[in-house]
Amino acid sequence: MLRGVDVLKLFIGLGIPYLGVVGLLPWVASVDRFVLGVPFIYAWIFAWFLLTSGCLMICWRVFDCRHDESHPQNS
Repeated sequence: MLRGVDVLKLFIGLGIPYLGVVGLLPWVASVDRFVLGVPFIYAWIFAWFLLTSGCLMICWRVFDCRHDESHPQNS
């Protein structure tokens, strides 16, 4: 059974990136603008590469960092 912390980790690490890429894709596809000469949809997907890495880093820093530092193999 998932605890509240596990659900929050899944939401931050998987839910937010999924909603950002797949959930908002219909809206992003309808935007006819350019960002630095690149179609908005390509800039959006590229930005989510970076934002997904940021979400995963937040999950690790907030929830798992302490576990890694206390592991005897990391000493």
